[in-house]
Amino acid sequence: MMVRFSRFAFSVALVLICSVSSAQDSGIQDSGTTPPLRVLLVAGGCCHDYATQTQLLKNGIEERINAIVTVVYNPDTTTEAKFEIYESDDWASGYDVVIHDECSANVTEQPYVDRILAAHRGGVPAVNLHCAMHSYRWGDFRKPVETGADNGGWYEMIGVQSTAHGKQSPIDVTYVAGGESIVEGLGNWKTVNEELYNNVRVFGSTEVLATGVQETPAGKKGGKATTSEAAVVWTNQYGPTKTRIFSTTLGHNNETVGDDRYLDLLSRGLLWSTGHLNEHGQPAAGYAK
Repeated sequence: MMVRFSRFAFSVALVLICSVSSAQDSGIQDSGTTPPLRVLLVAGGCCHDYATQTQLLKNGIEERINAIVTVVYNPDTTTEAKFEIYESDDWASGYDVVIHDECSANVTEQPYVDRILAAHRGGVPAVNLHCAMHSYRWGDFRKPVETGADNGGWYEMIGVQSTAHGKQSPIDVTYVAGGESIVEGLGNWKTVNEELYNNVRVFGSTEVLATGVQETPAGKKGGKATTSEAAVVWTNQYGPTKTRIFSTTLGHNNETVGDDRYLDLLSRGLLWSTGHLNEHGQPAAGYAK
């Protein structure tokens, strides 16, 4: 009896070892054994339904990857929305990555902005969404800023300087072949009505991952139809630590933010920025759901 039990136990152990080995080889691991990514989502300000979008983002991310999203939401709907969390020098402590989803174009206090940037220069990754690109701007920001200029810090972190957008209409999103693993295997798509942000300057450390083409029909009062093209998804390496920064200008309307294709892209951006996306665009072991 003891011999039979030992052989049985040995067989079970062998199966378990093979199963674990197979899971490790395929990059799959029970997310319950891996601490979740600690994601800080800061949202609020002008022109968007942030109350709804924060929930779409939180739920969409947590359904896709091993992450816990903490939302800091300011219901202020002006371009002067500020966030109490940024008043502390260690505001990003305890988080693995920060999603900037604020729309604060008229917040121009440089010490306030410098505190935000200091965390990212120090190595905290960032994911920037939509109107974050049009926040914290002052001076002659409609012209390309100079590297190192006092009004250029936010743009240098993002990697692209944008200042405006045209009328809303669908955007054809095309991923760049051979780009970062973030976009590997993702299919080109067309958004609902969205805003195409212009590109005033693309910094040298930026890698464009997708471009958007928007056809704007002629207005009712005449005029000509126009076609515009701009980078809509990109990565950047910021500061002396080459902090990973992922950004997309897409995400004005709730229908876009709640779109599976948008949430898949964003989830990959979060994993890439924190070093948990493999070379084939799949979550590292322990981060898949």
